[in-house]
This record gives sequence, C-alpha cells and structure tokens, in this order.
Amino acid sequence: MIIVMKMGATDKEISDIVERVEDLGFRAHLSQGVERTIIGLIGDERPLSPESLELLPGVEKVMRVLQPFKLASRDFKPEDTVISLNGEEIGGRKVVVMAGPCAVESREQMREVAWAVKEAGVRILRGGAFKPRTSPYSFQGLGEEGLEILAEIKEETGLAIITEAMAPEQVPLVARYADILQIGTRNMQNYNLLHAVGESGVPALLKRGMMATLEELLLSAEYILSHGNWQVMLCERGIRTFEKYTRNTLDINAVPVLQGLTHLPVIVDPSHGTGKWQLVGAVAKAAVAAGADGLLIEVHPNPEEALSDGAQSLKPENFAKLMEELKRVAEAVDRWL
Repeated sequence: MIIVMKMGATDKEISDIVERVEDLGFRAHLSQGVERTIIGLIGDERPLSPESLELLPGVEKVMRVLQPFKLASRDFKPEDTVISLNGEEIGGRKVVVMAGPCAVESREQMREVAWAVKEAGVRILRGGAFKPRTSPYSFQGLGEEGLEILAEIKEETGLAIITEAMAPEQVPLVARYADILQIGTRNMQNYNLLHAVGESGVPALLKRGMMATLEELLLSAEYILSHGNWQVMLCERGIRTFEKYTRNTLDINAVPVLQGLTHLPVIVDPSHGTGKWQLVGAVAKAAVAAGADGLLIEVHPNPEEALSDGAQSLKPENFAKLMEELKRVAEAVDRWL
C-alpha cells in the first residue's frame, strides 16, 4: 500500500503519517519526488482500510500495490533508484561498465586486467573469488585468497570491486572486501542468501536465473529490499532456450520491460548472454541502445589460458575498442559512458 501526499504537504503532516503507520505495525518508506512525497507501507496490509488513512491531513490518496513485488515496483517508488559508488551513478543517465575476468586466478592476472580496464574508462572491477561451477571438477575459485588479491588491486588502482557470494555464511566475509555483492544465476532463489545480502546493507547485483521469469527475478529482489537494502541492481544474463549457437539467449526485451515495472537499475551481461567473445560487442551495443543502465563484461589478458569462461572473455585491446564504440551508441540514445 502507498500513501500519496498532497502537493505542498508539510514536514509535520508527513512525519505524523509515518508515526501513525508505524504505530499500526508497519515500516514506512519515504520516496520524496520533486512535487510529491509517497509513503510506502511495508507489512501485511490486508486488515488495514485505505479509507481510514485518506482522512488524515496532507493525504491525497491511498492505493494498494497490485504487483506481487511491492517494494521493487514503480507504484511503490516512481523515481529511478540511483546507486552512487566510486564516482559512478548506477541508474542515472550514464551507462556504467563493470569489467574484469570471470575468476581471480593470480595477482599478476588481476593487476594486468585491472589497469587495462581502468585505462579504458572503467571504475568497477569484476572478478570471482568463489565460483559456482556446473562440474565439481572445474576450478572453484581461490576463495579468501582471491578476496585478498582483489583488496590489493583495489588499493593499487582505486577501482571498486564486484564479486560473488554463494552462501549466507559467506556474506560477512565477502562484504568486508566487496563494494557490490553479486548473486549468481544459480542462487537467484537462494532465499537464505538473499536475506543475508539484504541484512548486509551492501549494494547487490542480482542475476536473473537461467530459467526464471521476470516476475520471479523481481520477487527475489524483494527479499533483499525487504531488509531496507535499497541498493539493488537487476542483471539480465541470458536464459536457457533450445538454441545451441549461443551459450544462452539474452533477453533484450527484459531491459525495457523491467524498466517499466521497477525503479531498480537494469544491467546486462553480454558475456554470459552469448558465451562467445565475437558476439559480446554486438549484444553490448544492443543493450545500450535498448536503455540498459550498465554492462557486466568479462575481460582476460589471456583468454585461451583462462581457468573459467575464456571463450566469452575479451582481450584488453578488444575491450578498449568496444568501449569507444559503446560511447557512440550511448550518445545516440542521449546517454554517455
């Protein structure tokens, strides 16, 4: 349920409403726009009568949020959520690029790729310390050693870090090192993990499950938001279809559809979406043209020797060239890189 305050409602009227709904057992979330303030009620609203709230001073109207994803919906928060991080504004007019290798393999590898992507204009470095793999015999990541390497590279370069947490008990550890907690496709509906990420308060990038609907993605985001962690990004990374020529089928429709449904930033991962480095550039440009708020791109200095996902990783020189091309696409749709 949301309470729309009248234009020009006083601070006292707003605070009185907040106090009233909290006394009724709800949590209140304020969304203050240019003209109006909207107060969202978090809790079981079924016993509450909207008419009783509409009589209060300063209230214009009270509406029930019909979407099952209450906090993530645009009804609840009409303005875009913008996450400020390391000089970037994710969800604003700038298209933010996060880049780096799939997995942290060594200090030398991370140092080389970090300086390369920074020179190309990137401020957020990706790299997995914990790796969920289909086969138990594949490289599983360096664990805490990988996190320590990321911390060293962050200190050297000034780049922010995005890396994955795979289990609730890992969240406090990963949160000590990461600026953004990534939740991978296999964990989109790991509800205990989502609760832990919500409680951490650290910005989160939630990847769409490989066979998940957009509504299921938004309901997963709701778990994080329900803890008051509003710094959530949604990531389209391709879904499984019957197509065999690409690793996944990247759902470019998801970008405008999600932006119509939610205030949360929408990121696109063209690396996992295609599985082939030759296709990454075209799909990345399509994502920017479709309105994506950011991109997550895999870059490796020696893809042929990568321990994970080498086939979809760009070499630094190809990535730098792509960044220049993306700038022109962004300008064409009134945005910038």
